[in-house]
Amino acid sequence: MLETSTKFGIVVGVDGSPGSDAAVSWAAREASLRGEIVTLMHVVQPVVVSWPVSAGQASVAEWQDENARQAIDRARKGVDAVLDPERQHDVRSEVLYSHPVDALVDASKDARMIVVGSHGRGALGRLLMGSVSRGVAEHSHCVVAVIHASPDPRPDDAGAPILLGIDGSPASEAATAWAFEEASRRAAPLIALHAWSDVGVFPIFGMDWRDYQGEGEEVLAERLAGWQEHYPDVHLTRRLVCDTPAHWLLEESQRSQLVVVGSHGRGGFGGMRLGSVSAAIAQSATVPVIVVRTP
Repeated sequence: MLETSTKFGIVVGVDGSPGSDAAVSWAAREASLRGEIVTLMHVVQPVVVSWPVSAGQASVAEWQDENARQAIDRARKGVDAVLDPERQHDVRSEVLYSHPVDALVDASKDARMIVVGSHGRGALGRLLMGSVSRGVAEHSHCVVAVIHASPDPRPDDAGAPILLGIDGSPASEAATAWAFEEASRRAAPLIALHAWSDVGVFPIFGMDWRDYQGEGEEVLAERLAGWQEHYPDVHLTRRLVCDTPAHWLLEESQRSQLVVVGSHGRGGFGGMRLGSVSAAIAQSATVPVIVVRTP
């Protein structure tokens, strides 16, 4: 069992957008599986108003406060629609005045997981093309789940596998631990996908793919052996591909219920916040994506 933080539990960034609604529903289901606290967090971002406001009009601050209340109320209804009313659940709410990325990253220091929609709304209702989710995924101190706005889970989601991108990096090791735990908790099969090259590979004279395949299978076996022993209930399938891991992960994600990736891969370094593969998956996959940071 991985270490659990209890101050905030699972934190959901809420703003009333469709992406926020999807994030709330997914987080509520995850919290129910884990027995975690759910913290609904709405962040009011300061806005500089350059136009005159008449005395009869509500102030921007009042409008923001009302918007925050509506966002929290909507999120609470979303949680209630998912959680079992017969069971007691700890659902909390926070309204903070800051920049959304700053506030959520700060909360991540005391959270088990941060859950964000892939797209949200700006301070004046404009659609933000992933700036908050990208910023949180890059700088969070804990695991980040990026949820894309969509209808309720597909009927076959319960039996669909969890997809793990694995490359042997420290971040990949942390992602492997998380993926096995998720698969065990959900009673779902697990697919571990490994690409022996991170770039497109053209055939080279004399190159035998079977040699690389054997080496890749050995790497996968070594990386996964201990985890299989620890989680004997998880049915594991190994997938070895030649190149471009983002392409193959996106392709395989179409048949999966969840994708788990490390925050950066084997080409990463200490200062790198989000690798190209994990960024591409979080941006383009249509299923929930969990980005696991290196402990």
